[in-house]
Amino acid sequence: MSYVAVYPVATPDTPNKVLTHFDDIRSTLAEHGVRFERWQPGVIEKGASDTAMIAAYQPQIDTLGYAAAEVASVTRDHPQKDELRAQFLDERRYSEDEARFFIAGQGLFSLHIGDYVYGVRCEKNDLLVIPAGLPHWFDMGDNPHCVTLRLFNTVEGQVPDFTGDTLARLFPGLDD
Repeated sequence: MSYVAVYPVATPDTPNKVLTHFDDIRSTLAEHGVRFERWQPGVIEKGASDTAMIAAYQPQIDTLGYAAAEVASVTRDHPQKDELRAQFLDERRYSEDEARFFIAGQGLFSLHIGDYVYGVRCEKNDLLVIPAGLPHWFDMGDNPHCVTLRLFNTVEGQVPDFTGDTLARLFPGLDD
């Protein structure tokens, strides 16, 4: 189930609000310029190629206006799952939007907005667009199952700018 948990920075172990209703999640995130949508599932056969997965969602990608899409897939049997997970656990921001569409599985994006952290659990058919410059981190969990479309305009815009803040280590991850 998708949700957003809102934590005061001062109390990272206790959210002051947890929202599970789609419209509540969408409107709460929209207040901060974050886009949250649920797309209709595309027709994708098991074992489909990256090209086939992108093609299944090409009309929605075109509507958003991003120039490129790539498939990012990490599952529990991936030989580098721990290294890949670790790469995303530090707070970062990007010079352009970070847009992710979940084809399968789940993941937890944590958005650092002022004195709060918004933990956004995404799952199959969820689109999350984090505006450029917004500090955040991502957790795919100890036993990941995450297949996403990563949408972007330039390769340079997807190079992370790490904030150096250790705040991310204080907040619950996907499996907590």
